[in-house]
Amino acid sequence: MATAARWLLPQSQHKPLMLTLLLLVFVSQSLRCYSAGYSEQERDRVAFLPGQPRSPQVSRFSGHVTVNEKNGRALFYWFFEAQEQPAQKPLLLWLNGGPGCSSVGYGAASELGPLRVSRFAAGLEFNKFAWNKEANLLFLESPVGVGFSYTNTSSDLTSLSDDFVAQDAYNFLVNWFKRFPQYKDREFYISGESYAGHYVPQLADLVYERNKDRKANTYINFKGFFFFFFFELNFKGFIVGNPITDDYYDSKGLAEYAWSHAVVSDELYDQIKKVCDFRASNWTDDCDKAMSTIFRQYHEIDIYNIYAPKCNLAQTSVSSSADEALKYSDHEPFRRRIRMFSGYDECYSSYAQKYFNKADVQIALHANLNGMHPGKWQVCSDSILRSYNFSVVSVLPIYAKLIKAGLRVWLYSGDADGRVPVIGSRYCVEALALPIKTQWQPWYLNQQVAGRFVEYHGMTMVTIRGAGHLVPLNKPAEGLTLIDTFLLGKQLPTHR
Repeated sequence: MATAARWLLPQSQHKPLMLTLLLLVFVSQSLRCYSAGYSEQERDRVAFLPGQPRSPQVSRFSGHVTVNEKNGRALFYWFFEAQEQPAQKPLLLWLNGGPGCSSVGYGAASELGPLRVSRFAAGLEFNKFAWNKEANLLFLESPVGVGFSYTNTSSDLTSLSDDFVAQDAYNFLVNWFKRFPQYKDREFYISGESYAGHYVPQLADLVYERNKDRKANTYINFKGFFFFFFFELNFKGFIVGNPITDDYYDSKGLAEYAWSHAVVSDELYDQIKKVCDFRASNWTDDCDKAMSTIFRQYHEIDIYNIYAPKCNLAQTSVSSSADEALKYSDHEPFRRRIRMFSGYDECYSSYAQKYFNKADVQIALHANLNGMHPGKWQVCSDSILRSYNFSVVSVLPIYAKLIKAGLRVWLYSGDADGRVPVIGSRYCVEALALPIKTQWQPWYLNQQVAGRFVEYHGMTMVTIRGAGHLVPLNKPAEGLTLIDTFLLGKQLPTHR
């Protein structure tokens, strides 16, 4: 007994030893998870795309990430590492809106990605104003049913709402960081445009709340012992462009912009002021008809960039559906139908649609392996727009909450956009009643006025002079300056 007793530790030492053993097991399991993540990561690496220029080199990955195993729901992503020193650069998530429009077809391939689809989908060209000069850039096709993102449960497609989209996007982030663990502790920002004006702040709010509530984070149950895996992002803030923000102010701004930019007559604008109560959940028939008249006036020009030439390519399915949206119908409320214009551009969407429907492109992107994505890839999905459950009328309360929490918040607006015009965005920002830090003033690029900005205590609003709905496409140099300034927490240049 005396010999055996030598091997018995005092009771007080049992607990430290047990904790040490558990820690060693946890570290071992963590290393295995990291190893598995890197293995999946390398499987997603994209070697070369059809029509891609040979230089410069572009490091990118793409594939599907499961967000709901039970329903077989997976979102498609396209990720570009920063052009220089990716290990020192932040991570920026980009979302397009619609609802139903692809962040691959718009953000990545037409606007701010390093590889843009060339005219008539002949191939790809390098974008010298790509935002991955400043950040590691992650594009997400969301919600399911958009682009290459899919579900095996058809009822998901009729359940889509802002909350549904935010939950799936958050689940995507959790699983994407398991695949790319080296980015988990990086400074993280969320960005997007148009109806992503809803997606972005709502995802930001969910990330913020999950970061606060560690009890909601996942845990690993290993042989009876519980190891908590704290999924806490180094979340710093968000930036949105020409964003749908508040139904009242956006609708009021749309009508006022059309009148103030000579698109419609004084008589029509006076009629709208009489018959439209934009605070009402449903517009009257008279208001529907008056607002429909505004969109008919935009039929001959580009509502997304009112001073740009209108795209006159042969109609694609996207452009023809947009024309249908211009027509007044007694069977569909106009207030819902006008969302068709959110995140849409005829010419560039037709190029992207042609390119991403090529079989060799889909194979190179790991986008349609084993025929998991039947049918034609669309830059915008009409069916998602029609079935989407619009329930959130304003995200301004989220702005107020996250500004108070100290997150960096910027809103920018191309001032030639008639769809989500700068007037409505100014009304939205002013409604927050934030104290002004720096008065409204011009900012400069290449010795020219690039736009105006105002700094509040808590957020910044910026305009981009002469840009339409898609700022990085219309004004790429200004767009790059904008995102660089935002990420670095600086002020835009105030001198020539």
